[in-house]
Amino acid sequence: MIIVMKNNATQQDFKAVEDLIVSKGLKPHLSQGAQASIIGVIGDKTRLAVENIEMMEGVDKVVPVMESYKLAGRAFHPEGSVVDVGGVKIGGKELVVMAGPCAVESEAQIMKAAEAVAESGAKFLRGGAYKPRTSPYAFQGLEDEGYRLLRKAGDAFGLKVVSEVVSQNEIAIASECCDMIQVGARNMQNFRLLRALGQCGRPVLLKRGIASTIVEWLDAAEYILSEGNPNVVLCERGIRTFETATRNTLDLGAVAVVKERSHLPVIVDPSHAAGKMRYVEPLALAAVAAGADGLIVEVHPQPAQALSDAAQQLNPEQFSGLMQHCAAVAQAVGRTL
Repeated sequence: MIIVMKNNATQQDFKAVEDLIVSKGLKPHLSQGAQASIIGVIGDKTRLAVENIEMMEGVDKVVPVMESYKLAGRAFHPEGSVVDVGGVKIGGKELVVMAGPCAVESEAQIMKAAEAVAESGAKFLRGGAYKPRTSPYAFQGLEDEGYRLLRKAGDAFGLKVVSEVVSQNEIAIASECCDMIQVGARNMQNFRLLRALGQCGRPVLLKRGIASTIVEWLDAAEYILSEGNPNVVLCERGIRTFETATRNTLDLGAVAVVKERSHLPVIVDPSHAAGKMRYVEPLALAAVAAGADGLIVEVHPQPAQALSDAAQQLNPEQFSGLMQHCAAVAQAVGRTL
């Protein structure tokens, strides 16, 4: 449930309500916005007598919340969140682009990629250190050395770093080297990993599962938020459908739905949705028009030589063109890039 406070409620009124919630073994979640101030109740609401709360000083009304994702939902946090990653803000007027190769392959490769994406206006360097691959014989990444090379390249060209962890074992080294930690589609419902990331102190980029509903996606975000980490960004990367023309089916409708139901920022990955280089830019432009807060794009200095996902990676020149075109669309919808 949420408790809507009156506009003239005092700090004492807020404290009295919060103290009552805590005394019942529940957790209060305060959200003060320009339009309203509310206190969300996390836990078994049957422990509270609604009638008694509505009679307390400063309380306007009590509203039940039916969604399972309390902290991720708009009811608890009516205004959209902005996630600040070391000064780069995701969720505001300016769109944020994350770019880099599918996998870190060598120091020379990641340095060239970082230089290229920085020149074109990306704010984040992305790259896989640990690669969860369908085949056990495919390139699995440089692992811990990959994180270190990402950090070195990011520092060299003034970029924030985002990379994926595939288990709890990598969280410590990833936290040292990355400004933001990514949860891949295959791990969206790895609940122990999500809980651990909720305690790691780093912002989290949560990709949508391959065949997950929007509710399941927001419930996954709830695991991270419930452990005390408010800095979660969602990423739509396409879902598995009957269609085979693209690698996955990009669900741009999910961007609009998430914006309505959740306060969390949402970005789009057109590379994994497309699976083919020639479709990446059209999907990126559509994502910007649909209201996404940013993009994560695969860019490789020499895509034909990439050790993974070669077909969907842009070269630096193609990425530069994508950025210019996305800037035009962003301006048309009242955003900047």
